[in-house]
Amino acid sequence: MRAYLSSTEELGSLLALQRQAYDRQGVVSVEDRQRRIQSVIDLLVDDHEALGAAMDADFGGRHAGYGLMNDVLGSLTSLKYARDHLHEWIPDQSRQVFSPYDQLGAEAWVRYQPKGTVGIMGTWNAPLFTLLSPLAGAFSAGNRAILKPSEVTPRTAEVLANAIDKRFDPLELAVITGGIEVGQAFASQPFNHLVFTGSTAIGRDIMRRAAENLVPVTLELGGKSPVIISRSADIAETARRLAVAKGTNGGQICISPDTFYVPVELRDTFITEFCSAYSSLYPQAANNPDLVSVVNDRHMRRLDACIADAEESGCQLIRTPEELPGETRQRPLTLVVNPPRTSRIMQEEIFGPALILLTYNEMAHVLEEINQGERPLALYYFGADQNEQDLVLNHTLSGGVTINDALMHAAMEDAPFGGVGASGMGHYHGREGFAEFSHARTVFKAPAFDPRGEWGMLPPYHAGFTDVIKSQITR
Repeated sequence: MRAYLSSTEELGSLLALQRQAYDRQGVVSVEDRQRRIQSVIDLLVDDHEALGAAMDADFGGRHAGYGLMNDVLGSLTSLKYARDHLHEWIPDQSRQVFSPYDQLGAEAWVRYQPKGTVGIMGTWNAPLFTLLSPLAGAFSAGNRAILKPSEVTPRTAEVLANAIDKRFDPLELAVITGGIEVGQAFASQPFNHLVFTGSTAIGRDIMRRAAENLVPVTLELGGKSPVIISRSADIAETARRLAVAKGTNGGQICISPDTFYVPVELRDTFITEFCSAYSSLYPQAANNPDLVSVVNDRHMRRLDACIADAEESGCQLIRTPEELPGETRQRPLTLVVNPPRTSRIMQEEIFGPALILLTYNEMAHVLEEINQGERPLALYYFGADQNEQDLVLNHTLSGGVTINDALMHAAMEDAPFGGVGASGMGHYHGREGFAEFSHARTVFKAPAFDPRGEWGMLPPYHAGFTDVIKSQITR
């Protein structure tokens, strides 16, 4: 059997074979885990040019250097961190034995064991990273894996699948490509763990399908990641950093800043600084090799419809750079100022070159509005007021937070990345990713002497047994 699967029938058969191979192997050594991870690293190093070209072609305009930085280097960072640290995570963890067995020589420990086979469903906006970063965690935990790349980026999926087919035994790692039907069949398989990155709506469907087989899931979804700009913020520097973040991947990132809350009296200053900063990065939209295109026509039509709906409501639109949308999918960034709360752009994750700017008077109102919505994958605070920063952290809940910048918390390999509520569940990266894809198995080793009979704790119970037990019940 090849590692590049061509049908869902092969998928089911391979999953069964991987499970059998897992049962036969038993303990997966540190060396085996590092070898599997290193093989993925070698693949990325050897095939980085073909992968970068494929991503550029899939997007219809995604700078090869950016693709290599975001997806190849990003994946390599996760893989190398897992390779170099997994030996610290694997050893059994000793646990405290309950009294009096601790004094009788009993022992207890937790052993982290691989779950078996992990299914990983990636998404198009980071078509390598959303597959290979969680794979680092799955492999570090000793699992086997099967990948399902996004059908929206078929060239990248094809290059990756062929590269894996050349290097991997399918009993360790395999790939299946295809559209919605393949994705639905993939999510319906009895994996030992399933990872999905994508929209909240599809995430719900994935979870329903996984539930049929009681498969645990890690869902990395998204949401309207808010930005809170304090009156204490350096507005020029805040605008510059947010322009960098919003321009990244053309706004097509699950943690892209979506909704900006700006003090009402700083609105015009912030808009001026932000537009200046963004235009310095992208002086033009059309035919700009540095600006990532909206991935396809369907997503472009959805984004255009959201902006048109906001415009029809009478709210202010500001484009930067100041040019009308062209024929290509490289579009200027549109700032939508104070749209109605019922407008489409306020209800949907934007996932493209647009943002919402809302003005506020009181911080309490900002926190109330954020908390009325779904829990976001990311939250950003810009300011120098420590008390206000603590207020924001203590009265909001999000998957992660970056303070005085954006996107950066997701680059932390020694910290978990994931969502909460509608933005997802579970996490990967580092030690927490290792634990996510491991079964924490408690082991208790009894002492040679069992005192329960001598203590009158076994049937037939003596007359005073109940009073003895009652004497142990204390406040």
